[in-house]
Amino acid sequence: MSKRDYYEVLGIGKNATKDEIKKAYRKLSKKYHPDINKEPDAADKFKEIKEAYEVLSDDQKRAHYDQFGHTDPNQGFGGFGGSDFGGFGGFEDIFNTFFGGGGSRRRDPNAPRQGADLQYTMTISFEEAAFGKETDIEIPREEECGTCHGSGAKPGTKPETCRHCHGSGQISIEQNTPFGRIVNRRTCHYCNGTGKEIKQKCSTCGGSGKVKKRKKIHVKIPAGIDDGQQLRMAGQGEAGINGGPPGDLYVVFHVRPHEFFERDGDDIYCEMPITFVQAALGAEIEVPTLHGKVKLKVPAGTQTGTKFRLKGKGIPNVRGYGVGDQHILVRIITPTKLSEKQKQLLREFDEASGNAPFGGHEESFFSKVKRAFKGE
Repeated sequence: MSKRDYYEVLGIGKNATKDEIKKAYRKLSKKYHPDINKEPDAADKFKEIKEAYEVLSDDQKRAHYDQFGHTDPNQGFGGFGGSDFGGFGGFEDIFNTFFGGGGSRRRDPNAPRQGADLQYTMTISFEEAAFGKETDIEIPREEECGTCHGSGAKPGTKPETCRHCHGSGQISIEQNTPFGRIVNRRTCHYCNGTGKEIKQKCSTCGGSGKVKKRKKIHVKIPAGIDDGQQLRMAGQGEAGINGGPPGDLYVVFHVRPHEFFERDGDDIYCEMPITFVQAALGAEIEVPTLHGKVKLKVPAGTQTGTKFRLKGKGIPNVRGYGVGDQHILVRIITPTKLSEKQKQLLREFDEASGNAPFGGHEESFFSKVKRAFKGE
């Protein structure tokens, strides 16, 4: 199935700024996050939204996408790369045919090689991302067989040099053509390119030299890690080949969105409800932060939508460069249930001062604030 246009996925125009792209992503990712949205296709939509943001938020990837769309231009050159060109075996063989075979170096099949890298996705809470934590994970990975010590041969025996490729891992096939004799080199299918034959295989690993195991690894999540960032754990990947070093493990973090706070870099944003009286006369209110409750002075005459900043109440920078701030947007809430006395006082106020603007708001917003105070 063809992919949807990334701009369409985020609901933005092709001239959208970085801030507009980020704003659209934050809104949609929160709406379709699988931990919040239980619709059957929510996970697929969230994945599509994240993929679109990863491309459009990167200048280089966005320019590439604007020019080529979902098509990779590197795959459109006649399909030569990696294929058998006319049955003659690829570019390496063509080069060897016309220039004497001096243009390429054959890899020693017995040379040590680094093991494959692994990736593990870890889901953490908003608070865990902000302050970090230590935890253990288990990953399935291939390790060197303890019975044969990676040789693949039965204990007491050892692999022998392949009789067909003489240890090179490749077989040469000669063909006579109108252009002359062509030498076509292919991976030896007798030894699968290893250059070795195992006549008596290890009963534990079946001759592969590796076994699958679940490995427990201790992970230290740094404070300030953000959604989509990764942590490299050197040497925790697959075992090396022929005595080579192991690969690395990349832990990719997925941060669950918070019900009250939103994050942008190291800064935190939230909305705080206040009454009309507090806004008109001024007040000192309590505001929840990740670091605990703090007092905030709201000056008299504050309008709905006014922004305040709490310095140093944001998220620690993951590289240790200080702490972000918390930005508060106040919303004046209109009461929905009034007594007769309250209504009469408001009518008198209205007669004395003319129209008094009020802004409606959903009652559920209060619930979010209460839960934020409780640290839920």
